[in-house]
Amino acid sequence: VAPYTITYFAVKGRCGALKIMLADQSQTWKENLVTFEEWAKGDLKSSCVFGQLPKLEDGDLVLFQSNAMLRHLGRKHGAYGKNDCEAAHIDMMSDGVEDLRLKYFKLIYQEYETGKEAYIKDLPNHLSKFEAFMAKNKSGFLVGDKISFADYNLFDLLLNHKVLCSTCLDSFPTLKKFVDMMSTRPKIKALLESDDFKKLPINGNGKQ
Repeated sequence: VAPYTITYFAVKGRCGALKIMLADQSQTWKENLVTFEEWAKGDLKSSCVFGQLPKLEDGDLVLFQSNAMLRHLGRKHGAYGKNDCEAAHIDMMSDGVEDLRLKYFKLIYQEYETGKEAYIKDLPNHLSKFEAFMAKNKSGFLVGDKISFADYNLFDLLLNHKVLCSTCLDSFPTLKKFVDMMSTRPKIKALLESDDFKKLPINGNGKQ
C-alpha cells in the first residue's frame, strides 16, 4: 500500500516539488485526480481546511498547504538540514522560492498576455539571489552538504521557468549546474520521463 495519498487537479502546479521529492526519496504515493467539475460541486472544497488543494494524506495525518507538506516530508525523510541553523536557512530559502512562485502564478493566471516580457526581463533580479546563495555554499545544494526540501522546491520552479524562457539560466552557472544535477538523479529522471508526469500540464489554464 502506498504510504501517501495526494489529492489534486490533473496539473503539476503546486504538487510538482512534492512528487519530485517523494520520488527521489524512494517513496510511493497514490493519486486522486480531481476534475474541475467535481471541484465546482463544492463538497471536497468545503472539506479542505483553507478551501484549497492539494491535500496530502500520510496515514491519519491530513495536510493542506503545499509548503507544510514539503516541510513534513523534509522532517520525515532527513531533508531538513543537520541542525537548527541549517533548518532555519532551508526555511528561508524555501520562503524565497514561494515568493517567486507567487509572482510566477500571478503572471500565468493574471498577466500572461500583458506582462510576460516584463516578467522575463525582471527574472534575473530574482534568480541572482538564489545563484549567489548557492554559489557561496559550494556543495551544489542550497544549504549544507545534502539535499533538502528547499532544493526540490527550487528545482521544480526552475524547471517551470525554463519552459517559460529557455535561456533564463544561461547567465547563472550555479543554478544551471544545479538543474542539470537534479535532472540526472536517477529517481527524479525516471519521474520526469514518466508518462503520468509528462502528460500533466504545468498550470491549470494551459499557459506555461
